[in-house]
Amino acid sequence: MIDGKTRTCGLIGNPVEHTMSPAIQNFLADHTGQNLRYLPYLVEAEELEGAVEGAFALNFLGLNVTVPYKSDVIPFLSDIDELASQIGAVNTLVRTKDGFKGYNTDMPGLCRAMQSDGAGICGEKVLVLGAGGVARAVALMLAREGAREIRILNRTLSKAEEIAREVNELEGRQIVIPMKTEGWRELPEGEKYLVIQATKVGMFPLVDEVLISDEAFYQKVKFGYDLIYNPEDTRFMKLVRQAGGKACNGFKMLLYQGIIAFELWTGEKISEELAEETYAYALEQMKH
Repeated sequence: MIDGKTRTCGLIGNPVEHTMSPAIQNFLADHTGQNLRYLPYLVEAEELEGAVEGAFALNFLGLNVTVPYKSDVIPFLSDIDELASQIGAVNTLVRTKDGFKGYNTDMPGLCRAMQSDGAGICGEKVLVLGAGGVARAVALMLAREGAREIRILNRTLSKAEEIAREVNELEGRQIVIPMKTEGWRELPEGEKYLVIQATKVGMFPLVDEVLISDEAFYQKVKFGYDLIYNPEDTRFMKLVRQAGGKACNGFKMLLYQGIIAFELWTGEKISEELAEETYAYALEQMKH
């Protein structure tokens, strides 16, 4: 029931029409007894500062931030978490007395999703496909979680080199290796990798596209993680499975980044049982 004590949270971005976040957040609120409602808000670029200030003035408990504002929103915050600062992007704003503090729950969310799906990171050799902002954040998370070696594969080598330089500098060790996409052919025979697909290739509606189509590549994949979740089963995932590997999409990353945001806003700790219930509910909602 909405009353005078109901707290408000929301999502700002452009577009926001197809977001699954309200389904996740309102389900969590209902099942933890939190008097909280969550809504999506379409914000034009020139209105971003006003939207953040307005949400604070209206006593919003917090906000999620989605594309294209994850970096643009930073100047309008009173504080920023260290991880978010190093990644250079925030997706969660938490109310403080002076303004909103920015966090990045995407990468901790991916980490928790991978644990839930049985994909270990510690001690693993990992291939990251792509060299955009997401790939950079993924590389940093993998390094922090104890990956043994991280190779960034990208069509433009200079972009992969830039990520390798930045992450290696932050970590104080040479853990990230840049490669051109076709460089996978030079990888050692018989070696099996955890592979994270961090590009938009294969996203709806271009569902038949894949960054690497050669089946020999997929013989090297023991676990393939595609950060895309629409379609639910990407061509990358199908190729991983056909070669005998395990594959998952990015929907659990969306779930867990939302759970971590909810925990930051409310102080509530979400159990794995409730996380699984929320996952099943959100998947069902996505199909409607």
